[in-house]
Amino acid sequence: MKAVRFQSPGSPEQVLTLESIETPRPAHGEVLVRMLQSPINPSDLMFVRGKYTIAAECPATPGFEGVGIVESSGGGLKGRLFQGKRVAVLNKRGGNWAEYVTVPASQVIPVSSQLTTEQAATFFVNPATAWVMTQEVLRVPRQEWLVQTAAGSALGRMIIRLGRLQGFKTLNIVRRAEVAEELRGLGADHVEVFDERMDSQELVRRIHSVTGSAGVQYAIDAVGGVTGSAIVESLGINGRMLAYGTLSNEPLSFSPRTLMTVGSQVEGFWLGNFMSKRGLLFKLSLVRKLTQLISTGVLGSEVASSFAPEQIREAVKAAEDSSHTGKILLRIASA
Repeated sequence: MKAVRFQSPGSPEQVLTLESIETPRPAHGEVLVRMLQSPINPSDLMFVRGKYTIAAECPATPGFEGVGIVESSGGGLKGRLFQGKRVAVLNKRGGNWAEYVTVPASQVIPVSSQLTTEQAATFFVNPATAWVMTQEVLRVPRQEWLVQTAAGSALGRMIIRLGRLQGFKTLNIVRRAEVAEELRGLGADHVEVFDERMDSQELVRRIHSVTGSAGVQYAIDAVGGVTGSAIVESLGINGRMLAYGTLSNEPLSFSPRTLMTVGSQVEGFWLGNFMSKRGLLFKLSLVRKLTQLISTGVLGSEVASSFAPEQIREAVKAAEDSSHTGKILLRIASA
């Protein structure tokens, strides 16, 4: 089979190649999936660069998310039930940028025929993260403010639409003025343009001028660095911030007294860890909810363009081009 691979961590444009390797065989409890499409997510590119939570065992194939058809089972009830079905593939160790992949049967989820292949390929990571962070972990009430960084991302836009549906207000931090205008048109309640070269205390003041001097109760941060640290400083009494990304590659920096004074909290969030602690009934309920919200466009993913695996270097270049507002997909095979 053909697979996108890298021999050692580095710049995706330089180290990724398309190679012919042996087709894997599923072990007991695993399924063999013929991959159809897989998105190029920031986590995939961090994995290639050697900066992700999980270190690659090179030579390695990227790809944590995607959609495919279960071709065969290595044994086990779930594997037999899923055979022949179109499934979202949640590959914790990477490997979806290939014609075939083996994963534990617990890491595939049958997806509704209501969803296009493109929506099924991006079914889980962003939509589930948006829903789980705001509705299951923070439980943001109606009419309350949620502050989010990286608001111009695909996930950030989902949260703006989800806020309109669920009744919470979004204060959105972006780096470019043109993105701010797009988000206002999308329904963002408030947008602030902030560059990390600016004064972080000015951002804190701006946030308080919108949400109130008592401080922020709910926040999510995908950036870290100066921007994320400013959000921490804006938290009010018992305020909570979920740190779910490191786009700046810089650490959060703040005095412990920032948290001590008001009893605020900064918590790490990783969807894989959250889902591993949830039972089957919760997962089935979440799948139904996500399918509904994707079908209605609330948690749907915009797709900018798709590329064949032979175009992998062009694909990752496009994925890192900030002028694209939609997802870049790898078009591995037809259904």
